[in-house]
Amino acid sequence: MSTAVNYAEELNALSEASVRKHFQAFVDIPWDDPAYEIVPNDPRWKLPAVDPLGSHSWYLSQTEERQIEIGLMRQADIAKVGVHFENLLMRGLLTYVVSVPNGSPEFRYSMHEVTEETHHTQMFQEFVNRTGLDVPGSPRYFQLLGHTAPLIAVMLPEIFFAAVLLGEEPLDHVQKTILRATGELHPLIQRIMQIHVAEEARHISFANEFLAKNVPDLNFARRALLAVLFPLTARMIADVLSPSYKWADMAGVPRSVIKELYYNSDDGRDLLAEMFGDVRRLVDRIGLLNSVTRPIWNSLGVGGRPSRFRGETAEFTAVAE
Repeated sequence: MSTAVNYAEELNALSEASVRKHFQAFVDIPWDDPAYEIVPNDPRWKLPAVDPLGSHSWYLSQTEERQIEIGLMRQADIAKVGVHFENLLMRGLLTYVVSVPNGSPEFRYSMHEVTEETHHTQMFQEFVNRTGLDVPGSPRYFQLLGHTAPLIAVMLPEIFFAAVLLGEEPLDHVQKTILRATGELHPLIQRIMQIHVAEEARHISFANEFLAKNVPDLNFARRALLAVLFPLTARMIADVLSPSYKWADMAGVPRSVIKELYYNSDDGRDLLAEMFGDVRRLVDRIGLLNSVTRPIWNSLGVGGRPSRFRGETAEFTAVAE
């Protein structure tokens, strides 16, 4: 486990990295460049094969025009989910930092993260606005949970940072998978993903280090509560990131397709297990993945083997198994 000195040094290194390399939503994305314009019938908005919906027979049976329309609506909805999640995160962090003592190594980096998340929120919302689509984003219950983030961040910070990690890891995984995949992406969404992945790596490192340092010192009751909430929150986040029925109705996608893809298919189950591999690696490292909690992870569909190293891909997983 990290010592107090190593932990402070790690957070200082993350802060310095945020100073050396950071992005601004309206400086580092050329929104008005004609090459970045969102135009009708651009085939680059079709969903890639690595997206479960993009490889489904129903989607592939649609006309190219419909595939483009659905693809753009899906990207816009994911961006709106990002707006909601980043807002929850920022509210929690801003409340958390005023509760830490003077000299706390968390203060500076938390404020760097809030600054970066502010720009992420701006670029996500600007993208949604430029699509002209009134997408719903996350479910209403998730948006309401955002109001509890400040209280949880102060009273039970380990649960708040677990939720942060569980939100950041799967979206980071999905975006990196898309960026690695073959096929041409629209330069606007590609640039947004590149910026998000670059800065989220630091945010994920912070949440990992915070939990690795603080969880071992928790009393039994708080450790037990966190151990159970980890898989429950993972399942909730997975549902939030999946296309909602509200979005499906808006996009004209049959609900049966969404249910099959994300809840009843082998591919959907494999995707869930893969998305949380890095999180399970941390949970195992801090002693919360054991004979009692592992069945909970598995029963909720978010279980599986922990990643052997951060960023392990499906190809590595297949070889290992």
